[in-house]
Amino acid sequence: MSTADQRNQFDLEAARQRCMRYRRKILDISQQVSALHAAAAFSATEMVDAIYNGLMHTSSDGALTDSFLMSKGHGCMIQYVILAERGILNAEDLDRYCTPGGRLGCHPDYGVPGIEASTGSLGHGMGLATGMAYTEKFVHKTGNRIFAVFSDGELQEGSTWECMMMAANLGVDNLIGFIDHNGMQSFGNTRDTHPQFYPIREKIDAFGWETAEVNGHDAAAVFQAVINRKGGKPFMLIGNTVKGRGVSFMEGMPIWHYRSPSPEEYQQAISELGEVSA
Repeated sequence: MSTADQRNQFDLEAARQRCMRYRRKILDISQQVSALHAAAAFSATEMVDAIYNGLMHTSSDGALTDSFLMSKGHGCMIQYVILAERGILNAEDLDRYCTPGGRLGCHPDYGVPGIEASTGSLGHGMGLATGMAYTEKFVHKTGNRIFAVFSDGELQEGSTWECMMMAANLGVDNLIGFIDHNGMQSFGNTRDTHPQFYPIREKIDAFGWETAEVNGHDAAAVFQAVINRKGGKPFMLIGNTVKGRGVSFMEGMPIWHYRSPSPEEYQQAISELGEVSA
């Protein structure tokens, strides 16, 4: 598919409906377990949707030819529900999330269909993505691309910046990264814990990447920013997001980093979760 064709293919209204459906499914799963990372998944929902349902290339039989890495492994619920909708995982996998005998855990595990690497120990994803991109571009020479989603908190890891510099040195312009910039980490705000972390975009520019910054809950803006990149360098999109997006009592609240709603909270969340507009 040509870039020109791609520009005309992303349907924002369809994306909004998908994202509402994904959030509802994650809330349904939350009632099966004592805790899960729903809020972290909700902040990345639109970006991951744009990747899987707009940006990733597929073969003639519909199989994905590009690769996806959820470096912020605690956001994996959004990846799981999308993989299930695409038929790569099945309904039973979601029903058995974090149960004995189930194959889906609270972080992604390599070997599960659709999961390219075990992630969640923050600081490893950039190195993995860089190596994967190098292999596709220079070893296999496929032209396939690597899409990777990072948390803003994991950018505090030195290994992330070392590998970011290496990616630019290697010229892996098939590496397309996304920062879920929700401004939070487990129990605090990044601006409070690491004020010198900012400005993020200028730092990444200085490491030799092409960058863009958009509203991370506007799936069409995410899509267009990637499609319109100049190329020739690895690319990083900074998506400004809200942790817990779509459920008022979850938004921006640290307590929802790892917690399941009570039955009453679940009902309130479902009732609130109408169309999530940008």
